[in-house]
Amino acid sequence: MDPLISLRAVTKTYGAGATAFQALKGVDLDIAAGDFVAIMGASGSGKSTTMNILGCLDVPSAGTFLFRGHHVEALDRDQRALLRRRYLGFVFQGFNLLARTSALENVELPLLYRGDEKRARHDLAMAALDKVGLANWWDHTPAELSGGQQQRVAIARAIVTTPDVLLADEPTGNLDSERSVEIMELLTQLNRDSNITVLMVTHEPDMAAFARTVVHFKDGLVERVEAQHRPGEAVDG
Repeated sequence: MDPLISLRAVTKTYGAGATAFQALKGVDLDIAAGDFVAIMGASGSGKSTTMNILGCLDVPSAGTFLFRGHHVEALDRDQRALLRRRYLGFVFQGFNLLARTSALENVELPLLYRGDEKRARHDLAMAALDKVGLANWWDHTPAELSGGQQQRVAIARAIVTTPDVLLADEPTGNLDSERSVEIMELLTQLNRDSNITVLMVTHEPDMAAFARTVVHFKDGLVERVEAQHRPGEAVDG
């Protein structure tokens, strides 16, 4: 089966001339549909630049980026935005919730941008909140929620459009260890039960342990890719 996402000889250079900085130096990476991938590496290793490219928030300087066999590097800005809306969901370390709106209204935002009718937005947002265990908190604002609950709302917002891929940038970075494990268990459940491909940047080995695949970046390149057994998951054979 062809990979869902494929990068070949992807480079990214910022600036020009003597001040140019090559953040990526020829990245090759395949991601299978339904995988849970943790992306790790030191600051400046290229992991965040790669995630920005995978999320269609940036474009390669050179190389090939295939999504479902289509050349993303050839798309214009509007086409990339359409790909993001249809196929990708995003979760960030800082939650990025609107402070004066309810959990339900926060989750409805991507559907509002998509042009869904009010009733459809409500039903889909409530279903997403139910998936993350917050259906009973739909009318609470972020200030009335714990950090872990706020991240659950952010995850509900990311999955409300039923994306193929969920990109999570340090999703547990602002949480204590107990809440971090809860969020990782939720991401694992969504990956397993909804078959959402999860791509997660993390500095924490304990969080990376929840992934099936760990990609290690170093100096703008993929240093190694490791398959691993997740906690609580049966071993084949």
